[in-house]
Amino acid sequence: MMLKLVHLLGVLVCGGQAALQVSISLNKVELSVGESKFFICTAIGEPVRLEWYNPQGERIATSRRIALHTETSRSRLIIYNAIIEDAGIYRCQATDASGHTEEASVVLEIYQRLTFRDIQSPQEFRQGDTAEVVCDVISSPVPAVVWYYQEKEITEEYHNKYQVLANNNLQIHRVTKADEGVYRCEASVEARGEIDFVDIAVVVNVPPVLSVTQQSFNATADYQESVTFTCITSGSPDPVVTWHRKGQQLELSEQYIFNRLEGGRSILTIHNIQQGDGGTYSCKATNKAGSQERELFLKVFVQPHITQLKNVTAVEGSAAMISCVAEGEPLPDISWRRASDGQTFVEGDKRQDGRFEVRGRHGKSVLTISGVRLSDLGRFDCEAQSRIGGHQKSMFLDIEYVPKFLTNHTIYYSWEGNPVNISCDVMSNPAATMLWRRERFTISAERTATTRVHTAEGKSVLEVTPMSDRDFGRYNCTARNNIGARYQEFILAQADVPSNPYSVRLSAVSQRLATVTFMKPDSHGGVPISYYLVQYKEVGSQDWRDIKSHSVQTTVVLTGLEPNTTYEVRVAAVNGKGQGEFSHTETFQTLPIREPSPPAVHGQRGMGKAYRLGLVKQDDGGMPIVEYIVKYKTCSSFPPCQDKEEQWMTKLVPGANDFAMLQPLQWNTRYEVEITARNVKGLSEPTFYQFFMPQEPDITAESLFSGLGLGAVVGLGLGALLLLIVLVDISCFFLRHCGLLMCITRTLCSKKTATSGKGKEMEEGKAAYLKLPLKEENGKESLKPDTIEIKVHSDNSIHTKPDDSKA
Repeated sequence: MMLKLVHLLGVLVCGGQAALQVSISLNKVELSVGESKFFICTAIGEPVRLEWYNPQGERIATSRRIALHTETSRSRLIIYNAIIEDAGIYRCQATDASGHTEEASVVLEIYQRLTFRDIQSPQEFRQGDTAEVVCDVISSPVPAVVWYYQEKEITEEYHNKYQVLANNNLQIHRVTKADEGVYRCEASVEARGEIDFVDIAVVVNVPPVLSVTQQSFNATADYQESVTFTCITSGSPDPVVTWHRKGQQLELSEQYIFNRLEGGRSILTIHNIQQGDGGTYSCKATNKAGSQERELFLKVFVQPHITQLKNVTAVEGSAAMISCVAEGEPLPDISWRRASDGQTFVEGDKRQDGRFEVRGRHGKSVLTISGVRLSDLGRFDCEAQSRIGGHQKSMFLDIEYVPKFLTNHTIYYSWEGNPVNISCDVMSNPAATMLWRRERFTISAERTATTRVHTAEGKSVLEVTPMSDRDFGRYNCTARNNIGARYQEFILAQADVPSNPYSVRLSAVSQRLATVTFMKPDSHGGVPISYYLVQYKEVGSQDWRDIKSHSVQTTVVLTGLEPNTTYEVRVAAVNGKGQGEFSHTETFQTLPIREPSPPAVHGQRGMGKAYRLGLVKQDDGGMPIVEYIVKYKTCSSFPPCQDKEEQWMTKLVPGANDFAMLQPLQWNTRYEVEITARNVKGLSEPTFYQFFMPQEPDITAESLFSGLGLGAVVGLGLGALLLLIVLVDISCFFLRHCGLLMCITRTLCSKKTATSGKGKEMEEGKAAYLKLPLKEENGKESLKPDTIEIKVHSDNSIHTKPDDSKA
């Protein structure tokens, strides 16, 4: 090499044009795949062109992996990321101006280093399949591959389970979950001493196994019920569970709730079950190894629901058909009930009258009523019933019919100038129009001198004011609707006064009162009786006194009569036309004045040692009770009392009082009481009464306050405080001449007061005189004297004498 350069230099120096020479920096190069390399080509002389040629003899141009950088006598060839195909002889050719060429070459050898291509980890396989673990390794020369599992070399002794294929892949027969793990693929090139490995994770996927705890479910719609489906899954990897219905996957919502629990349990909860939620649901478990699906069935029971029931209108005497349609799961049975009497109608029933018939199928029932009557009018209930529940709806059967008159009162009475209302009452459906006629002429609704028509729903009133005889007679009321027409005839007759009452009787005659009874007259004159007029007077008198009966009662009480007096009485009936004739005159005499009847007595225990006697006045004999004389004494035996030695105690009670209070009495003692009523005529027969005073109660502080509430205790405390204040005030009055009482005394004493000469107290032992007015009369003249003195002595005896001042 050096010799050539020296020779070339000599030629140039010695003279003349130098010869063209080419050289490359390297003669032979080894390059591994993927590496990059450059080569420099140098030309000596005067080259006009330097060019590179590839192993195929093609001139090299700059490309993506090959670059050329050329100067006058120098050119650099760069090869990036060498590949096997780049191997061969590369030539550099120089050309001078005369066209002479010289070239040099370089040999490029390319080898493949150990390279693992696209090794995936982990590599997944389905359990039970033949797994082929891929280990794609290349090199030049071809590498030797050895497999390891759990740090042990896989040799031929494992041939029944493992096999290394020609492509260096590892085949695992009938792979199981136990074969999972990390496998090592080791490759080596002995010529270069090159070795490398890659670890590959093997994952065995197990297909899902799915089971359900319950396959069929029941629920009731419209009751806010919920149903929970449960699927139990296993597999590797853990399966993804989805729920499907009618080929569509269910999505999370307010109605569908999904939950995943331990143990591989997947739960679907369906809230607020509706009728449309019934049917087949599927639970699907899916993983990389496959999928499995199970069906579950939901049966939704639906409460019976009546969907169609309408009101029906029928004509009396025709047929009515009522239809009721109901739905539900299971399909309900339908029955009918008439609300007016509770009678039920079901399919297959046969009624005695044969008017009602029920037919139905597939949730529809038709009730047919033949020969409809007015009694069928009203509400009918359709009842749909199943084992889930029931539903009821009602309809109204309306019946149309010709007008019907409601009253048989067809005769009316009046008199000239007296208006009368003739009422035509009609029941009809639909509503009827009504007209009045007389002697074939229609009476105008407009007011006339004698007629006027008042119309309301179902009623027409003809007001007639007869002015002469021709206004009395027959009147016709015609009622008409679209079903038909009916008419009713009324008669307007002239009224008269009532006939006379009869059988006048007097009863319960006393000194001041008498009761008159009588029989109604045979004729009221065509007009209702308004009242009865009772007249009475003393015999010999010309002045009748009138008393009207209450309404049309045939009993009248005469009051304010004089004792021992004879009266005459008669009765007449009065109606709108006027007063009728009087009855036959009856005579009666009031009773004379006498002593009162014995009083009625009832007793009641009083407070402490008191006893309250209730006094009930009986017949006062025609004069007021002046007083009650109450005498009482102790009695040691049961009635009759035998203690004659006991002294009577006397208490006078004013006649206006209705009770007498006896006190103080002895505890644990029986008393006998004699009560006598007195009027001015004298004393009644005595009334006897006995009562028993109980034992003295044991009153202690504990018993006194144990039954009292908080309010009573507070009241007693305030009362005690008030009493203490009064005592202090009295002490101040007497000891220090001060206090509230002192102020009141001074105020009163400073005023001038008039003293009454009649206010004189009775001394003990002296007689007391009471002057009582007398008004006992027998209807002729008053008794004398007008007052009686009653002298009450200390021995409780009573004496009476006339007042001397009136003598």
